[in-house]
Amino acid sequence: MRLLSFVWGGRQRVGAYVNNVVVDLPETYMRIYETDNAPGFLYDMKSLIEGGEPIMQLIRDLINRALKSGNAVVRDPASITWLPPVTNPEKILCVAVNYREHGKESSAKPLDRPYFFPKFPNALIGHRQPILKPRASKQVDWEVELALIIGRKGKYIDVDRALDHVFGYLILNDISMRDWQFPSKEPYGMDWIYGKSMDSSTPVGPYVVTKDEIEDPHNLRLTLRVNGEVEQDDNTKNLIFKIPELIHWASQGVTLKPGDYISTGTPAGVGFPRNKFLKGGDVVEAEIEGIGTLMNTVIEE
Repeated sequence: MRLLSFVWGGRQRVGAYVNNVVVDLPETYMRIYETDNAPGFLYDMKSLIEGGEPIMQLIRDLINRALKSGNAVVRDPASITWLPPVTNPEKILCVAVNYREHGKESSAKPLDRPYFFPKFPNALIGHRQPILKPRASKQVDWEVELALIIGRKGKYIDVDRALDHVFGYLILNDISMRDWQFPSKEPYGMDWIYGKSMDSSTPVGPYVVTKDEIEDPHNLRLTLRVNGEVEQDDNTKNLIFKIPELIHWASQGVTLKPGDYISTGTPAGVGFPRNKFLKGGDVVEAEIEGIGTLMNTVIEE
């Protein structure tokens, strides 16, 4: 399934992307079951994920029944307000230098274990929402990444069981303010907070694809285009640390919870080494094979 969060009629809700339309799950539930109320998890993706397999089976049955009977309440994808699939995560964990070619272009040597840094929920935006180019930065850069959403709570997770904790996969664009990330006069090293977590600096989506629909997350082409020009083009087979390793290391001393995001790192092709940065009016399209395209337009603050 492809599940998304969106706003319709002034209220956040969960939908399913089916045959190029959005099935409004709470409205469909009320129509099918002839009731005036829908369960709360149909309005909040994190609650849905926390419900586990019984809730997922209910949703599969609801969609199948609605489509067969013609009673699905559908929305035009162009008429909704797209949100991050999980709007209220506890954690957003990203990985630095997880493709060797990106390490070369950044003059950064990969470590013997993943190097994580956090991003904050204020940075999250959805598909078609604008990337705000902050007036505080003149060097706003792009980074297409495959990300995942945690579906099962865990700590000190074994590598061979790590994928059991994945709910699904999506696209993350790790927008980076390089003049803050790499300050010229900074005795404490890189500024991972302001360099990575200014408002609207983490587009995610367009939806989350449940893991059963992704045969091999380590063989997906990922590209990024700015105004139609390809800037990044690689394959997740080139990840240095694979997804089970990332989950294992991310769970060392930290409890991963349903709804948490983990992003797997970006390939070569970022703008910083070429002194090429985003400006107002730019259209950024991050695409991953088997998932879709995450599109956002840059606006000046």
